[in-house]
Amino acid sequence: MAGEGEEPVAAFVALHGAALRASGVPTQYWESLSRKLRGEIFDAGDYFGIMQVEEVDDEEEVDEEMEEQLKKKPNPGNGPCFKVIVTNENGLQASNPNSVFLVDHAWTFRAERARQQLRQVPGLLHRMANLMGVPFHGEVPDEASIEQVLQEMWKYSQTYQLAQGTAEEKVPVWYIMDEFGSRIQHSDQPSFAAAPLFYMPQQIAYTVLWPLRDLETGDEVTRDYAYGETDRLIRKCVLLPWVPTELLDVSSSTPEPPDEHYQAILTENKEKLPVAINPPVYAKDKVFKVFTDIQQVLNNLTHPRFVFTDNEGEADILYNFSHFKDYRKLSEERPEVMVNQFPCENLLTVKDCLASIARRAGGPDGPRWLPRTFNLQTELPQFVSCFQQRDRRGEDNHWICKPWNLARGLDTHITNNLNSIIRHRESSPKVVCKYIEEPVLFEREDVGRVKFDVRYVVLLRSARPLRLYSYDVFWLRFSNRAFSLDDLDDYEKHFTVMNYAPGVTLKQVHCEDFIPLFEKQYPEYPWTTVQASIFKAFAELFQVATSKPAPLGICDYPSSRAIYAIDLMLKWDTSRDGKRIMQPQILEVNFNPDCDRACKYHPTFFNDVFSTLFLDETDNCHVTSIV
Repeated sequence: MAGEGEEPVAAFVALHGAALRASGVPTQYWESLSRKLRGEIFDAGDYFGIMQVEEVDDEEEVDEEMEEQLKKKPNPGNGPCFKVIVTNENGLQASNPNSVFLVDHAWTFRAERARQQLRQVPGLLHRMANLMGVPFHGEVPDEASIEQVLQEMWKYSQTYQLAQGTAEEKVPVWYIMDEFGSRIQHSDQPSFAAAPLFYMPQQIAYTVLWPLRDLETGDEVTRDYAYGETDRLIRKCVLLPWVPTELLDVSSSTPEPPDEHYQAILTENKEKLPVAINPPVYAKDKVFKVFTDIQQVLNNLTHPRFVFTDNEGEADILYNFSHFKDYRKLSEERPEVMVNQFPCENLLTVKDCLASIARRAGGPDGPRWLPRTFNLQTELPQFVSCFQQRDRRGEDNHWICKPWNLARGLDTHITNNLNSIIRHRESSPKVVCKYIEEPVLFEREDVGRVKFDVRYVVLLRSARPLRLYSYDVFWLRFSNRAFSLDDLDDYEKHFTVMNYAPGVTLKQVHCEDFIPLFEKQYPEYPWTTVQASIFKAFAELFQVATSKPAPLGICDYPSSRAIYAIDLMLKWDTSRDGKRIMQPQILEVNFNPDCDRACKYHPTFFNDVFSTLFLDETDNCHVTSIV
């Protein structure tokens, strides 16, 4: 790659080489790409033109070959049909190092901010409506046009994710290419490839476009909208936003994955399982040395039988914030040392694994205490079939799309748009869960009937035999706006996590105050009965999670102990004998939860936790045995 300005090219490759390789951009184009990016050279207009394709009238004669071609060209959107063709009189040679082009992005957004930007950014709605063929004639953004653009945009949007930064900064970014890029049609045998590139010096993303073969004047520029996907059925699903197709003949049943699936997860997590050990026995009056990096424990554990040490090597208890990996070494060298984690506990704390193991309790559709869940990476056809079957039966089809492993509602989207869900699969690994369309609501005097969720802290003392406790205090979180099944991107209506959103009111009600208020609103549903059904769900969850040996279940390592926070909601359901019941819905299980509120209002919290888990003393502790 020697040539003009070797230094700038070398610097460019040092910064962007890994991204270019990952996207498959051939090295022969890198020097030219570097030059075009530095000079902001957009020369696609010298080689290509946009052509409007006339819709063929039904009454006109169309030969079969042309009809097939028309079927294969899913033009995004509702408007007139366009395609991009090579207009340069010399055509285009793939071997020419200059045959690489920059495509500008017309709109870059995060999904949850899209509506707000269409309302507020001058000219944006007008440009997007034109690009998507959505009728919009006024000057002022109107809600109907905005809604239509929000529905259509999933046929045009592409995505990338920043590798560095905070959890918020790593939330996927979506973008829509300019009018030229957005007119490039799909083909199963594409003539071009395209990939986003985040250009570091300008902190701007462009799309890089390059030919896959030589093209002559008049040839069409196409790309594969399902690039990299080889499975025919999955391709069909991925292309569904542009090529509508019915998958009603595909079963929507999702049996538990095979054993190899769990083995692969263990390998990927680089977790080493412990060797078998005898349960350690400790003197009745032993004072345990605790090594921890968790400030809440350091500040609040005051029980006389626990002292802190800075020396990990002399500790009796390792109470770590980050995930522990090498259980084998610990079990071989220091089997008597207790640790605040269980091998393979990710089967509970990662959302796709939680859904998989829960099927042991409820069959292929999952148990009643877990919303119907699909892993979009491995169960996309089943999900599409389920969505289309529900649609045909006229059932509610609101779903919530969540990343496997993020918390706090980040990159989480509620929608009844199938295209949106299919496209969200491209940004990061996700599950899609049935959105609770009929939640049990709580009357807030200031705003009306709102959604709420409940957090319980559970203490897992051992996996086999299963010994599980719940802390006697639970925590509540409330939405800030009255619930209804609309305005799906209104965070304060549909979400309850308010303590991380800037400038948002956080409604706090202590559980002791909540119970009488709840029973006043629902006199036929005493909280003791509701809580009994919640504990029954917890018991079933942990029974299935520990029912198989690791890595198919949580490992029964005798020196492991753990606490988890389980977030749940209540939904209205009908019992088998036709009664209206409040059915708990487990939303997620959190590893090493934030116990700030627990410590603030219940100073003995960590004393109770440590007594229960490490001393087997529960008499004066605020805990209830579940199993």
